[in-house]
Amino acid sequence: MDLPRTFTIRESSHRLINPFTPEKLAVLGRAIRPEPGTTMLDLACGKGEMLSTWARDHGVTGTGVDISSVFIDSARERAAELGVADRVAFVHGDAAGHVADAPVGIASCIGATWIGGGVDGTVDLLRRSLAPGGMMLIGEPYWRLDPPDQAAVEGCYMGSKDELFGLPELLEHFRDLGCDVVEMVLADQDSWDRYSAAQWLNLRRWLDANPDDELAGELRAELDTAPVKHARYQREYLGWGVFALMDR
Repeated sequence: MDLPRTFTIRESSHRLINPFTPEKLAVLGRAIRPEPGTTMLDLACGKGEMLSTWARDHGVTGTGVDISSVFIDSARERAAELGVADRVAFVHGDAAGHVADAPVGIASCIGATWIGGGVDGTVDLLRRSLAPGGMMLIGEPYWRLDPPDQAAVEGCYMGSKDELFGLPELLEHFRDLGCDVVEMVLADQDSWDRYSAAQWLNLRRWLDANPDDELAGELRAELDTAPVKHARYQREYLGWGVFALMDR
């Protein structure tokens, strides 16, 4: 059970496996103001940057779960680097269906709602771990601008325009799921650039070092097309944000 190597190659230098910068992540932490000692469960935690930096900055404790053994190893190293390894733990496993042993104050899934089959199922999953009055954090893409044609949809790595909401419609959908939206922090075009463009350098350096690897052809083709696709489609049409929700 693990992620395909393409993911770990593409995001080898990333601390955040989403289009947030460290500054955006810090803004989110200040916005929701977790009390010291707040417990967290972070599903599909990636390299654990949110949990570890919030343990350092806000005194939270908790557990991150991710299917990537490479990412989990990085998360444990980062927790040790920040001096919070005694407050956070990272579990290699499938986040889909994972429920905390005891209710937590914050339950999150940042950019991986596929673990619940979409937003609805992920909200249901997070609720199963949430203490009364707790907060859910959902990271989710949305249409920043209405894609004009199928080429734009596919250029944003979607099969259909209907796979995503616009931002107002996404907020309405959270409301219809019985949630109050109590905060949001949105990626911008620059943070999308930092996330996507860093992948291109990771790919190029890996290709230079591994020209005969079985993945070289696939990743060479990706690097040939990804910058233009990003500039033409993803940067313009695709938004992304983290939304703080509380049950009504």
